[in-house]
Amino acid sequence: MTKSRLLIALIAGLTFCLPASAKMYKWVDDNGVTHYGETIPPQYANKDRAVLEKGRVVKKQEVLTAEERRAKEEADKQERIEKEAAIDRKRHDKALINTYSNVNEIDLARSRNLQQVDARISSINSQIRMSSDSLGGLQKEADGRKKSGKAVPPSLLDDIQSTQERLENLQQELGNANAEKDTLNARYDTDKARYKELTGK
Repeated sequence: MTKSRLLIALIAGLTFCLPASAKMYKWVDDNGVTHYGETIPPQYANKDRAVLEKGRVVKKQEVLTAEERRAKEEADKQERIEKEAAIDRKRHDKALINTYSNVNEIDLARSRNLQQVDARISSINSQIRMSSDSLGGLQKEADGRKKSGKAVPPSLLDDIQSTQERLENLQQELGNANAEKDTLNARYDTDKARYKELTGK
């Protein structure tokens, strides 16, 4: 009897001795020797194994290494991101077609939204000019006092500092508003190109 026949006979014998619903596991140790048993020894818990029922393999379970597991998690994550992006694109395409009848309507929507941002930019620029003028006056007063040998009062120094801080905040607001305007323009440019692609108009 060959080695393989002996192995089959052994599996069959073990299976016969087990309850009908019992499972057996097959695994290979570090020396390449195949083992069978009702439980897998703890030292082989992270090894590939096969589940047998009535002497037949019903399931194979490949245990990934830590590196393989990380790679699989990253691949799964990327797949989820791509699926979500595809769903978002489909939803956005549907909204574009349902919202606009032609590209001129997209331009009108762009103009309406930009008007609000432009108004805010104009207001910020006005405040920057007023604050700059105010700061110039405060600094001139402080310089005049220094030239005449007088002390600069703390209240004047406080006013200069608070005006400088206000100017910095306004400059930040202006930067944000300009960035918002650029984003809006880019979004509507993209929407127009996509609308033309979808409708051929």
